[in-house]
Amino acid sequence: MPIKRREFMAGMLLSTVAVERDVPKGKVDPAAHDAGEMAWPPGAGYESKDSSLPEQPHWLQVDLGSKYPVDTVKLYPKFGMPGDHFASEGFPLRFRIEASDDPRFAAPALIADHTAADYPDPVDHIQVFSAAAVKARYVRLTVTRLNKRHRGPYYFALAKLDVLSGGKDVAEGRPISDSTSGDLGVTALTRPPRPQGEGIVTDNPANVISASRWKKVPYNIHAPLKGVTLEGGPLKTAFDHNIGYLLGSFTADELLKEFNDRAGKPNPPGLRKPDQFWQTDLAGSNAGRFLMGAGNSLRWSTHPELRQRLNQVVDGIAACRQPNGYIMAYPEDTIFYSERGAYTRAWLTHGLIEAGYGGRPDAFQLLRGYYDWFDHCKYLPQLLRGAIQGVQGMIANTRMAHTPTGKPEDIQVIQRYFQEDYWLDQLARREPRAIWQYPYDRPHCYLITDLEAYLDIYTATGDRRYLDAVSGGWDLYRDHWEHVGGSIAICEFGSYPPDSYLLHAETGELCGSVFWAFLSQRFHFLYPDQEKYVTEIEKSIYNVALANQVGSQGIRYHADLAGKKDVRVPIAINTCCEGQGTRLLGALPEFIYSLAPDGVFVDLFENSSITWQQAGQPFTLRMETAFPFDPRVALQVSTSTPVHAKIRVRIPSWAAKDVELQVNDAAILTGKPGSYVLLDRMWANGDRVHFTLPMDFRLTHYTGQERIAGKEQYAVEYGPILLALVGTQPGQVDEKGNATVPAGPADLAQRLRPKPGAPLHFTIDGDPLHEYVPYWLLQDQFFTCYPVLSA
Repeated sequence: MPIKRREFMAGMLLSTVAVERDVPKGKVDPAAHDAGEMAWPPGAGYESKDSSLPEQPHWLQVDLGSKYPVDTVKLYPKFGMPGDHFASEGFPLRFRIEASDDPRFAAPALIADHTAADYPDPVDHIQVFSAAAVKARYVRLTVTRLNKRHRGPYYFALAKLDVLSGGKDVAEGRPISDSTSGDLGVTALTRPPRPQGEGIVTDNPANVISASRWKKVPYNIHAPLKGVTLEGGPLKTAFDHNIGYLLGSFTADELLKEFNDRAGKPNPPGLRKPDQFWQTDLAGSNAGRFLMGAGNSLRWSTHPELRQRLNQVVDGIAACRQPNGYIMAYPEDTIFYSERGAYTRAWLTHGLIEAGYGGRPDAFQLLRGYYDWFDHCKYLPQLLRGAIQGVQGMIANTRMAHTPTGKPEDIQVIQRYFQEDYWLDQLARREPRAIWQYPYDRPHCYLITDLEAYLDIYTATGDRRYLDAVSGGWDLYRDHWEHVGGSIAICEFGSYPPDSYLLHAETGELCGSVFWAFLSQRFHFLYPDQEKYVTEIEKSIYNVALANQVGSQGIRYHADLAGKKDVRVPIAINTCCEGQGTRLLGALPEFIYSLAPDGVFVDLFENSSITWQQAGQPFTLRMETAFPFDPRVALQVSTSTPVHAKIRVRIPSWAAKDVELQVNDAAILTGKPGSYVLLDRMWANGDRVHFTLPMDFRLTHYTGQERIAGKEQYAVEYGPILLALVGTQPGQVDEKGNATVPAGPADLAQRLRPKPGAPLHFTIDGDPLHEYVPYWLLQDQFFTCYPVLSA
């Protein structure tokens, strides 16, 4: 993870229990009162120019446009972490609030005067000042003592300013001016309120759908939970490397440290010092990471050492369980600290669910006990807005609801305390602002987990509103925030407008592609004949998951498309991309096939086999292929007696032409790209299906914000594989990924030649200085996926 995120999150040491935070202390004007906590982040707001003197007066004022009776003025603090304690940022120490009909304030009316003593730090609490029926066009805040930047000069800052008249904010959208810059125009200081307000309490019981009114929507197909064997190929290699990573990164004692700490149990000596953010602040997420990867892996593998460690971790968590069912590694009253109440809770929930399906069904009971506590805990009304990225916690509840021990209230808690109706409507209307301008917290790829959760609610309740919203969200991400190759083109701590496709910013988080793959899998289960969803899964696996794996050493964070792959931080420290990456890598076998009541879907192409019960008897389908290095595929049936089944074979949308399928060496059907071919027959032992997937080159023109003026940049894909341009000699591609190929987009594909002895590697006729290689196979060399093409 980039250093700036760790530094930022290490600073966000929210007080341990939001519902019990102290209101500002000190003597406060009786005309002023506290209006409660403000949702984070506070927004851009206003910051004064810096001053070297704390007593240098500054003022800002808002022009209401007309004369209004002013009832109250609200000041919203900026807040964050200037040092090592939770505090406001720049809230004025001494100030007065006045109103006037004259913009020069020659004879102002006083609303509030706090110039005699320092005002108590409001932290994140909104401050309200009664105006005693003042009528005015202008409202001014004059600061007589500035606050101090952390180790810096003096200034003051506000997140938002309201002037209420008859219950309406008459300052909304009005221009401001200040003493140092003059007219500033309309700024974020007078922005409209966010759709669900500025406070942190969300409680909407009207959203809850009674379970008696649910009309569950069953999936038409489902992923196999077992019975798939990988028999060689890139997915098998990645799967095995993932097990090596799981066993080599942390010991069972290190995974359980925070659980023992919380339960007052001793830890053995000699444990490595944990990472402050990824392990200590996010206490318990490391165990969740391990269980996600190990639980999924053990559905397909009988690896004794991995099984032993998973058992140790599950047993260790169970040994620390409290009598009320609580199992998290952080104390109950620290649920608002860092991202514990959302991210960490979701990680451990995912992990125990995967452990349950991976051979420890008692893990479901552990979760049931915890969610019986969580679904009734006192923190619920403030978890969405009072916890950092509280919205991440939705997926934990909705996944829990669909486990063998799930209950309707797991869904209903989300409807009541987390559901955002305005956002559902924006998504259904396919408004891009729903993604990149999500008004709370940090919009980025983690919003995909909310789409997953809302789709879970749809399948539980049957309420079409959820489906419409998630379908809109899926389209928005695919159409505006998906890089060539499939990685997600939006991250946190930056601006990522639609179609920005930044190449050197921190996009392409592996965790985002994992969420994207699982969301697309849910849609595949709903609409199994729509091939597009499996195409998205395939790209996520080859061009992101495999690309970000560094053997068994660890898992990279970003899938950068130019320069050099992300090697800026250690790759085995429990980052979020490790947690979700190992989850996906351990689940790879479940994406190759899908099971239907009447047969099987062949979705991906990997040397493998699947065995299931068809018409009451074992039925095995074995796939023989060296894909993607070789496009030929053969399927062979094993069954003790003939059985009727439907085998549906995916013809990928990237296929260069129609595909002919032969059954027992006789041509039988032709499939068009972007479809499934249905083979509906009585199958006998030894029956074989043969076909070849026609792979060819596709060029994509770069249209993002990092276009090189006057130049044309193109990416190249071969089948589902994203290719990267590298130099055949050092320096032919520079450290930022700049390179020029002496070919035009019209003729490049015709000039690419397979490199002898190196499948999926291509030389370029007329350019001995460069060659194309699979992006997923890159490690340390400089490259670009978007070279300049110049004929």
